[in-house]
Formats: sequence, structure tokens, C-alpha cells
Amino acid sequence: MKIRTDYWAIELRRLARVSKDVRQSSRLLSLAAVLDRMSRADAARIGGMDRQTLRDLVHRFNEAGPDGLLDS
Repeated sequence: MKIRTDYWAIELRRLARVSKDVRQSSRLLSLAAVLDRMSRADAARIGGMDRQTLRDLVHRFNEAGPDGLLDS
């Protein structure tokens, strides 16, 4: 799974800490785990999702950055 590289895991964790949206925060933490090379299953579990959902979120993140992880 390819994930954009203009954000580091530490930045995603900081964004998760300051986000007012709980779902965005959990998604950012899952993506930070992916960047830290955690298994996809474990990274998905951090955010309370399955691997397919994590994959979909990576696509959203790649296209729109952290704002792509907000529900519309």
C-alpha cells in the first residue's frame, strides 16, 4: 500500500492530538502506524476498522491529505 510521503508519522500524531473530530483522529493514528511500518491489520485495529477501510482511507489521504479523513 503506497502512502504519500510528505507527512511523517509524528506529524500525523500531532494532528490527531489537536483534531476536534474523533474519527479523523483515529484515522490519523492508523495512518501514522502504517508509516511506522506496522502491519496493516494492526494499524487498522488501532483505528477500529478493517484492512479494506484502512486501504480506502489511504486513498483519501493520498488525494486530499488530513482533510480527506474528515467525513463529508
